[in-house]
Amino acid sequence: MSIEIEKILAASPATTRGQPTQLSCDAKGERIAYASGKSIFLRNIDNPALSKQYTGHTATTSVARFSPSGFWVASGDVTGKVRVWDAVEAVNTKGEYSIISGRINDIAWDGDSQRVIAVGDGRERYGHCFTADSGNSVGEVSGHSKVVNAVAIRQLRPLRAATVSDDGSMCFLHGAPFKFASKASESHKGFVMGTAFSPDGSTLVTVGADRRIQLYDGKTGEPTKTIGDGVHTGSIFAVSWAKDSKRFVTASADQTVRVWDVETGKCVQSWRLGEEGSVSIPHQQVGVVWPHGRSDGLIISLNLNGDLNYLTEGSSAPVKVVQGHNKSITALSAGSDGKGKSLITGSFDGRACSWDVDTGVGTVVDGQAHSNQVTQFASAPGAGQTYSVAWDDMLRVIDESVATFAGSSTKLASQPKGVAAAGGGHVVVALSSGIAVFSKDQQQISELSTDFTPSAIAAFGQVVVVGNTDNNTVRIYKLDNSGKLSPSETLTNSTAQISTLSFSPDGKYLAAANSIGKIIVYKADTWTVATDRWSAHTAKVLCVAWNQAGTHAISGGLDTNVHLWSLAKPGSRVKAPNAHKDGVYGVAWVDGDQKITSAGGDAAVKIWSVKGL
Repeated sequence: MSIEIEKILAASPATTRGQPTQLSCDAKGERIAYASGKSIFLRNIDNPALSKQYTGHTATTSVARFSPSGFWVASGDVTGKVRVWDAVEAVNTKGEYSIISGRINDIAWDGDSQRVIAVGDGRERYGHCFTADSGNSVGEVSGHSKVVNAVAIRQLRPLRAATVSDDGSMCFLHGAPFKFASKASESHKGFVMGTAFSPDGSTLVTVGADRRIQLYDGKTGEPTKTIGDGVHTGSIFAVSWAKDSKRFVTASADQTVRVWDVETGKCVQSWRLGEEGSVSIPHQQVGVVWPHGRSDGLIISLNLNGDLNYLTEGSSAPVKVVQGHNKSITALSAGSDGKGKSLITGSFDGRACSWDVDTGVGTVVDGQAHSNQVTQFASAPGAGQTYSVAWDDMLRVIDESVATFAGSSTKLASQPKGVAAAGGGHVVVALSSGIAVFSKDQQQISELSTDFTPSAIAAFGQVVVVGNTDNNTVRIYKLDNSGKLSPSETLTNSTAQISTLSFSPDGKYLAAANSIGKIIVYKADTWTVATDRWSAHTAKVLCVAWNQAGTHAISGGLDTNVHLWSLAKPGSRVKAPNAHKDGVYGVAWVDGDQKITSAGGDAAVKIWSVKGL
C-alpha cells in the first residue's frame, strides 16, 4: 500500500479587518503567493487546484513575495523572521533571518533578486535591508515613528526604495546600501497602507486610509500630483501597477477595485463587489495584484472573507471567484452520493464549503451559516442532504445539489459533541447534556439524558454508539422506529477518552479511537475486538473513515499525520507524515475509494492517490 499527494486545494489568504493583505505574482503571471495560517501557498492562477505549500515557518505567516527572477520566495511571520526559499518545490530554505521583534508587514526584492527589504511592527526598528543569500546588512530603514505597513523597491538603477507607515508619511531611500534620503509627511492625513513603483521606475504611488492617491517622481521621491479625491469612499488598502506603467489598480474598503490612468488621473474602470446597493463588510477589498506576463489583462483582488476575485477589463463582474477556508478546518465529510465526487468542509469560524473532487473547485455554502466552529457533518447514503452541528448550538441541513443551507435551523439544548445519521431517517446528536434524536426535517423526537458527558457519536441502522468521557467506555444504544433510545451494552477496552467513532459502510465494524492515539476495531455483531493494533498515532486521533468494502480505514490526528490501515494486516500501515500543520481534523474516501482526502488546521484540503490496496 502507498499514498501520494495528488493535489492541494489551498487555504484562502488570511485577512485582518483594517489591515492590507499582500498578494504577489511571479514574473510569468502563472502563480500567486500569499500567507495563510503558518503556511505560505503558491497557487496556480489558471488552475487554483494546483498549489504548493511551504511549511517552514513555526509561527503565523504574514506576507510572501516572489523574487523578480521567479526562483525564490521571501516570506515573513508575526515573530519578525524572514525565510528565503525556492519557489519551484517550496521545500529548500536558503536562509532564515530575524529582522525585527514583531510582525513582518511587507517584503520587497530589488531587480537583481539579491537584496530584500522587510518592514513591519518592531520595537528597536521598523525594518531592515539585507542580502537574500547571506542575510548581510545592505542598509537601514529609518525615518518612521510608527509601524511600517508597506515597502517597494525600484526595479531599475539607480536603486530607490519607499516605505509607508501609520505615522502618515512616506520615507524615500537611496541605495545600495539603502539610506534615508527624504520624507513626505504632508501627502496623506492618516495611515498610509500601500506603495508601489511603476515597472519603468518613473513613478511611485502611495495610498492610504484618507482615501487619497499620491504620485511621486520615481527617481527623486518628490510629490508630483494627487488624484482620485472623493472617488473611493473607504480606506484604500492596496495598489498594483500594470506592466505598461501607464495604469495602476487600487483596492478599497468601499468594496470597489478601480483602475487609474496615470496621465489623466482619472478612473478608467471600476468593479463593485458584493450585492448591489448593500454595504457588506466581508466584501471590503483588502488586497490586489495585477499579474504581469499575461495577455488577458487579469486583475486579482482579495476581499475580507478571503475570496480571490478574478477581474478583467470590460467585464463588470468577476470572471471567477476562488473560495475556500482561511481558518482551521474542523470537520469534513464526503457527499452522500456514495461516489466520492464531492466534499463538504466546515471551519473554526463557521464557514462551510462544498468541493468538486475532480476540479478541486470550492464554493461557500449559501444560506444562514453557522456562527462558530463546525463540530461534525453527517449524511445518510443517497439522501442528498448533509446535517451539521456547531458550537453555536445549532443543527442545520445542507442541500448538496445546490450547496445551500436549506430549511430552518434547530436550536440545541446544549453544546453538540457530534452528529450521526441513523436508520429510519433519524438524526442523532450527542450533546453535553445527553443524546437528542431528530427526524430528517429536524423536528426533535426524543432526548435521553445521560449520567456522563458524551465525547463522540456514530450510528448505523438502529444502533447508536456514544463515547463516555467519564470512564473511557463506549455506550451502545438501540433506536426503535419511534425514535426512542434504550441502553444496550458498554465497551470497556479503551484506556483513554474516546475521541471519535466510525462504523464501516456495511455496519460490520466499529472503529473507536482515543486521545492517546490508539484505535480499537470491534465486530458489531458480537462487540468483540477485531484488532487493537492500530496504534501508530502519537497524539489524539481526531477522525477515522472506512472504505466502501470495509477492509481499510484512514485516520488523522493531532500529531499532523494521516495513517492508512488494513484490517487483514493490522500490523502494516502507511503513514503520510506532517499532512496538515496543527492537526488533521477530517478524512474521507473519494473517487470510488481510489483516493483519500484530508483537511486540517492549515485550512487546506489535500487529495491523495491510493495504490496497492
